[in-house]
Amino acid sequence: MSTATEAPCSSEDRRIHVFWHEGMLQHDTGKGVFDSGIDPGFLDVLDKHPENSDRIKNMLSILKRGPISPFLSWHSGRPALINELYSFHTREYINELIEADRCGGREFCSGTFLNPGSWHASLLAAGTALAAMKHILDGSGKIAYTLVRPPGHHAQPTQADGYCFLNNAGLAVQFALDTGCRKVVVVDIDVHYGNGTAEGFYRSNKVLTVSLHMNHGSWGSSHPQSGSVEEVGEEEGFGYNLNIPLPNGTGDKGYKYAMTKIVAPAVQKFEPDMVVLVVGQDSSAFDPNGRQCLTMEGYREIGKITRSLADKHSDGRLLIVQEGGYHVTYSAYCLHATLEGVLNLPHPLLTDPIAYYPEQESYSIQVIDSIEQYQKDVPILKGI
Repeated sequence: MSTATEAPCSSEDRRIHVFWHEGMLQHDTGKGVFDSGIDPGFLDVLDKHPENSDRIKNMLSILKRGPISPFLSWHSGRPALINELYSFHTREYINELIEADRCGGREFCSGTFLNPGSWHASLLAAGTALAAMKHILDGSGKIAYTLVRPPGHHAQPTQADGYCFLNNAGLAVQFALDTGCRKVVVVDIDVHYGNGTAEGFYRSNKVLTVSLHMNHGSWGSSHPQSGSVEEVGEEEGFGYNLNIPLPNGTGDKGYKYAMTKIVAPAVQKFEPDMVVLVVGQDSSAFDPNGRQCLTMEGYREIGKITRSLADKHSDGRLLIVQEGGYHVTYSAYCLHATLEGVLNLPHPLLTDPIAYYPEQESYSIQVIDSIEQYQKDVPILKGI
């Protein structure tokens, strides 16, 4: 239900440009036991794959018909051109994806299925992220949100991973650099480490990648990165990859503490001229893929903090890229709350259907303080 009656403002400060294309719904991930695609033969009801079109349909509908709708402008996405993909991915890997699509699809790694329709949806997701970034860089709007699937932040330059084929955020970041941006910061709050984006810019001092994620470690050959505090970048990029692996159960207060204690000072020191927020609602309290306890209020706070960083450092320019979020209803509510925070609205527009989730933040605070101490010698944080 709505809890505020404030009239919408036509100013760009109270406007989010949403980029979407319905063709992304054609990515069919199938059914099985959770994300395995396996039918064991003794279950009457199989799960839809967590990354299914229903989650996106609810995100779409809550933005179109929810109380935030007057603050949104809608734009059509577009498919990426093959040549555009080479800015982040290798030709060999793109050819592998094209061949898999030509042959009717394949499973690239655990839970990551490219089926008929998936490749076109992937091109739409990548192209839509590029279109949104261009919209900002052209001065047509300061804040853009890309409602895209398949997700992308696990896709590395040379391989698929974690339901991801093309790195939507990474392609948009590289486009910004190629179009004249000096420095871009990526803040990733998906519950899983944004390993693909980090890998793509691991040797660059032009991109600061910051990932707040569940402390899950590596999950195999498709995901060799652990997301630990020791992974700080290499060569020119040394010190420009900051990982904040959070203990299971970190909730609203813990995430806000990490954002204010580590993320905000790092962004201030880096002085980017573009901010990219990579959002996944799988950090929420009831997500089947995560073990964190964020509620709508926590997402609002993250949105507010990120917006303040963009206002201070990038003239308000902010690209928001959708990633995970697998609770079909609560993910949509948490997305709504994130965008409310980005808009810096004085009152919540939606009440939380969960309303309250108990959390004990003391352990999370200790872990975040220890991460901060470890990172004090990282170049980007020296002197803070």
